[in-house]
Amino acid sequence: MATTTSIAKYLSYYKDKRLLTVFAFGMSQGFPWVLIGSVMSAWLKDEGLSRSLIGLFGIVFSAYTINFLWSPLVDRLALPFIGSKLGQRRSWILLGQTVITVSAVGLAFIDLQIQLFHAALLCFLIALFAATHDIAIDGYRIDILPQAESEKSTAAAAMATSGWWTGYALLGAIPFFAADLPYVEWPDVYLVLSGIMCLLVIVTLFAKEPESHRDTAQAQIQQAYEDKLSSLGNSRVNKLLAWLGVTIVAPFVSFFKNNGVSTALALLTFIFLFKIGEAFLARMSIVFYKEIGFSNTQIAQYSKLGTGLITIVFAFLGSIFNHKYGIVKGLFISGLAMAASNLMFSWIAVAGPKEHLYALAIVIDGFTQAWSLVALVAFISMLCDRTFSATHYALLASLGSLSRTLLSSYSGVVIDDWLDGDWAVFFVITALMVLPSLLFLYFIRHKLYKIEASYHQQN
Repeated sequence: MATTTSIAKYLSYYKDKRLLTVFAFGMSQGFPWVLIGSVMSAWLKDEGLSRSLIGLFGIVFSAYTINFLWSPLVDRLALPFIGSKLGQRRSWILLGQTVITVSAVGLAFIDLQIQLFHAALLCFLIALFAATHDIAIDGYRIDILPQAESEKSTAAAAMATSGWWTGYALLGAIPFFAADLPYVEWPDVYLVLSGIMCLLVIVTLFAKEPESHRDTAQAQIQQAYEDKLSSLGNSRVNKLLAWLGVTIVAPFVSFFKNNGVSTALALLTFIFLFKIGEAFLARMSIVFYKEIGFSNTQIAQYSKLGTGLITIVFAFLGSIFNHKYGIVKGLFISGLAMAASNLMFSWIAVAGPKEHLYALAIVIDGFTQAWSLVALVAFISMLCDRTFSATHYALLASLGSLSRTLLSSYSGVVIDDWLDGDWAVFFVITALMVLPSLLFLYFIRHKLYKIEASYHQQN
């Protein structure tokens, strides 16, 4: 749905200091993927592990696919002590950041050859608490902008996307530069990374907790549950059942009631399909770069610094388009671009380690990453009921993570067992994986336009 808001007014939204906090929290969301993703893949590769095993190691990301299961607790359960000091959102963010930091320190003292299971366990712990603090961060981003300022949601999505890629790509370049220095080993790198995570904790301590009427709305729903259960007689049991009903059942009832069952299922299916091809590429990208002949320094320069900077630029450009012409059209364009960018890597596989092709692929990939993430983050945020903002966002985002983690964990098996190491064909297949989601998006486009129009009318 197109908007009449001028570009100048839209750009003025970025002066809002709250969006700087959204950017910083985005960094905290992206950085754990460095710890258990690209850096761990490079370390495993240097230790001589097979591509299939490296791919399967990605199963530790499964925590991101199921975090909606405990998201209602993050929405309602107050943490002892720090909950009263920092507030509901920031206390959960701080808990996650602390466990991530300690686990990263633990990885610095792992001998990967003989302690592979312990390394996987620490990586899963990082993924578990990173996925948990993601719930709180996404809820924070939605809550920090009152209903009357929801027109800033696309700008907030751009800041969150830029922050994520700053944490993942720009900060993620540091370990690859360090790995090529004399006498620096991967365990040493993890000590540096744990120090960076400590710095991100400072943001949480000084951020402002968002004001919210969530507690009042949830209390009203809980009272309605208690009234329905009053015939049971036991008031304590009624209160417990009502609390569980509001915490666990009500968020899902709200989502399906607000959208209708058929539309809700259609939305869930689209979100699941949208990022599958990109996820298969991302999981094997570091292995591909190293096998094709690029050095750690080149990976840092192009895949980390280059991708990060380009993604940040295109995140803002993509947000302007999405704001002006609508999120649904933004999803269509970014989906087509994703398919095209995957074909660039197939070209590199045929041509060999040519830097100019690598640079071109990074530009195109950065564009697609930015545009698709901004559109998807804004789209999912638009679907969230503010009474259950963290739960709803976690439910929807986890479906996208399901395809990006569990299915993409078999990417190494595909390249090894099915394609016998043929990278060119592999990347063509990942490009084709994008098409089902675009077809599905086309068939439900009218429903999505109505949802988008209703969202703008309400705000």
